Amino acid sequence: MAVDLRNATGADVRAACRRGELTGPTPGLALGYVQANLVVLPRDWAFDFLLFCQRNPKPCPLLDVTEPGDPEPKFVAPGSDLRTDLPAYRVWRNGELVEEPTDISKHWRDDLVSFVIGCSFTFENALLAANVPVRHIEQNVNVPMYRTNIECRRAGRFSGPLVVSMRPLTPGDAVKATKICSRFARAHGAPVHLGDPAAIGIRDVAKPDFGDAVEVRAGELPVFWACGVTPQAALMQAKPPFAITHKPGHMFLTDVRDVDLDGE
Repeated sequence: MAVDLRNATGADVRAACRRGELTGPTPGLALGYVQANLVVLPRDWAFDFLLFCQRNPKPCPLLDVTEPGDPEPKFVAPGSDLRTDLPAYRVWRNGELVEEPTDISKHWRDDLVSFVIGCSFTFENALLAANVPVRHIEQNVNVPMYRTNIECRRAGRFSGPLVVSMRPLTPGDAVKATKICSRFARAHGAPVHLGDPAAIGIRDVAKPDFGDAVEVRAGELPVFWACGVTPQAALMQAKPPFAITHKPGHMFLTDVRDVDLDGE
């Protein structure tokens, strides 16, 4: 019998990925479990990226960092395997996207360090529990994500624009969402902007740089959160010889519960 992945555990979702049964986006899956972004880099690039995360905690809140060559993030998902347990990945060479596989075992090397980074999908369970609508879940699509004109703080070889995700809300729901999300600093926390997209360099919310467009209804404002796709924009600028990330919206499901991040 197929597992209902909306009411599943993080381990159930990882197992579905490992079996090749789940290759699509993960919004709304394993509600109550922390979702995470992934960045994998050679060891000689890892310190610069660690510094980038420390200087830019809003888009890059670290949940776990692995030892070189170890694909198991022991603190957030013991027994998991970052080579197989995501729905889809991106492989980068010299800052260029070269492949989007569903398994990265053939690309794995003994010098690779993995960074598991918090994701805004984590706080969506709390939003839904408070009757705050989450449009991309309603429409069963990926969250829309956009490059902005806000520059991240440089760290070594890494720099680049802040990437944001967007959820349309009424002003009242935006206030409610801000209070809720402020409790989840390790899942990007409170919004970074609401209202006029042009003020942060977004020309058209109907044309996201990553993910899918969603409906913005009368009386709603676009509300923007820092996004864990920010490192992918930084990779494009830094051009490391080799890197692996998650495909935007195709996240790693951990064993950590969202309530464990509440207040952190």
